[in-house]
Amino acid sequence: MKTIAIICRIDHYLGKELVENLSVLRFSNLVFEPLWSRNYIRNVQFIFSEDFGTEGRGGYFDNYGIIRDIMQNHLVQILALFAMETPVSLDAEDIRNEKVKVLRSMRQLKLEDVVVGQYKGHSKGGRSYPGYADDPTVPKGSVTPTFAAAALFIDNARWDGVPFLMKAGKALHTRRAEIRVQFRRVPGNLYRRNIGTDLDKATNELVLRVQPDEAIYLKINNKVPGLGMRLDRSNLNLLYSERYRREIPDAYERLLLDAMEGERRLFIRSDELDAAWAIFTPVLRELEDRKVAPELYPYGSRGPVGAHYLAANYNVRWGDITSDDAAF
Repeated sequence: MKTIAIICRIDHYLGKELVENLSVLRFSNLVFEPLWSRNYIRNVQFIFSEDFGTEGRGGYFDNYGIIRDIMQNHLVQILALFAMETPVSLDAEDIRNEKVKVLRSMRQLKLEDVVVGQYKGHSKGGRSYPGYADDPTVPKGSVTPTFAAAALFIDNARWDGVPFLMKAGKALHTRRAEIRVQFRRVPGNLYRRNIGTDLDKATNELVLRVQPDEAIYLKINNKVPGLGMRLDRSNLNLLYSERYRREIPDAYERLLLDAMEGERRLFIRSDELDAAWAIFTPVLRELEDRKVAPELYPYGSRGPVGAHYLAANYNVRWGDITSDDAAF
């Protein structure tokens, strides 16, 4: 009797509730799909931040770095789901075929489109936080990045010219993972005088908060009640903890159940894995061959200054820094 072994490549972020909902949001709501292109979207941001460091795991982390640990797998998988064309069906192979097309359409990442950083020790509120290099398990003089920001591009008809910005880091000011879709400005905006000079703050933004406190919200402009004409920015929001009282399943719980039931939709195919590595491998080799020194940033900060300049190169500001949605 033959035994057949099936290998399931698990990326637990694909089992997150909001990542699962990404395709539902796009393909089952007419209001979003027509806007999902270069004609209306100015940039898309994939942001991952942790408010703690390696915590004694530096020896393990030093072999990989933040690009391999977070970007090449978690964030690029979410990007592929976000940017793919409508699949023929919900069958696993149809969905994975579309993801592979997106990954193969992406440019190889270049060094000039990447900023790397490493957190250093910092004192705040009478407490001292150690830097990455202070971890006794980290090799002396390590240049392994604990932070990276990158600008990626998809060379196809839907996304040509739209920057897909990624940012991932440890020991930052907050813990969150989210997708931020920043739409283009309203042409010839009638309310320019009421908005002021900062038109970027008047653009619509769709945010999908993956963790913590799962939420989806859309930033819109509206009139402040009163006799004058003053505009305000408000959120149309879906906060999962308020709308759905049931417990949200853990990502691994979902994926292990799918593996047992033979559902392969959320697992990564071998050609998909190859295509993802093809995007990042050249720049990873260049970073390591040239021993590029990461920019130091204080533990608990927003990351290295270079990340802001990278975004500015594409006339973009990071949404998690400029946003007014801290309550969500």
